[in-house]
Amino acid sequence: MKIQLALDRLTEQECFRIADETCENIDWIEIGTGVIKEYGMKIIREMKAAYPDKTIVADMKTCDAGKYEAEQAFRAGADIMTVMGFSHDSTIKQALEIANTANRRIMIDLLGVQDAERVKSLYDLGADLFCLHIGKDMQKEGSIADPDLFSLVKGLNDIEVAIAGGISEKTIGELKDSIADVFIVGSAITGNQAPKEASSAIKNNLQK
Repeated sequence: MKIQLALDRLTEQECFRIADETCENIDWIEIGTGVIKEYGMKIIREMKAAYPDKTIVADMKTCDAGKYEAEQAFRAGADIMTVMGFSHDSTIKQALEIANTANRRIMIDLLGVQDAERVKSLYDLGADLFCLHIGKDMQKEGSIADPDLFSLVKGLNDIEVAIAGGISEKTIGELKDSIADVFIVGSAITGNQAPKEASSAIKNNLQK
């Protein structure tokens, strides 16, 4: 089980400060879409240089120009790039081909995808890393371990599943016995005045 730190809606300085403070408690570092838009590929290069042993996730949210954007992200040092699951098949195939050539990975973001058949078709294209998103309304209802969400990837072999949305020290316990492999945590760490302690508490609750 891995913890992915999502760095978004932050300044470059804040990204590196939080990464420094939480480094020992997290496994993957995600450069959020907003941060990439603000600072470009430069921050991916700098983050990989600072944390060469961490898996760097570029949350590009690609939905077109799959080949170009995959080349761009991987050339900058990203280990994983996100592509939206609703993208055209050719976009996803191009991104997967570039990733395979570069020995990198594509994370398929399933935000907005509600059909398990669509996920199966993505799997048939070669996708093996999927991100499930928990909507804001679902978070408000109090439980984030929703069976309907997990059913999107049910029956797919040899895949990794990441899950994002509302994960915190209080809620991660609901998910540790689920099929999720990667737990994406954003504001519960980045919005905390003591990110090191927050990340440590999340890690400890996951390992209980």
